[in-house]
Amino acid sequence: MSTVRTLALGVLMVCGVAGVSAAQSSAAPKTRADSGYHRRGDRPDGQLRRGPGGREGRGFGRDLNLTDAQKAQIKAIHQKYEPQNKALRDRAKPFKEAARTARQKGDSVAFRTNMEKARQVMQSGQSFHTQEQAEIRAILTPDQQAKFDAHQKAAAERRAKGGEKGWGKRRGAAPAVKQ
Repeated sequence: MSTVRTLALGVLMVCGVAGVSAAQSSAAPKTRADSGYHRRGDRPDGQLRRGPGGREGRGFGRDLNLTDAQKAQIKAIHQKYEPQNKALRDRAKPFKEAARTARQKGDSVAFRTNMEKARQVMQSGQSFHTQEQAEIRAILTPDQQAKFDAHQKAAAERRAKGGEKGWGKRRGAAPAVKQ
């Protein structure tokens, strides 16, 4: 009987060692970090992905059938206003970071306060954003202008409904306030 037990224990030990070694030698499933995509939008070839949110890939740009000259002019306009846009983002950044910290701590009052301050900073740049849009509109043909205006109107309606995803905007009820 002890021989049978010894043989059974030996077989179990061999199977256990084989299972552990097989688990260690098999390749781990590929994760996003393993595939070379370290940040959202990065690709292994070093190029950033251009989708609906990218400057060149904006929805209205695709719908307008812009000429190469128009694309170059729009790019120049965006570059002209980029320092002002960056300055606004830099001014709003501390409020957004404070809001993120407050959210992580569960302090919804501080989160909302900081997000409102960040929104106010971003809205303070509305005048040059409007000017940028007017310059872009001026280089478009009348047909393109109509499509551009329709796109701008639809975007304004989405923002008015709160349909834009962003900091602190949730679909449904607002989070409960901690006392």
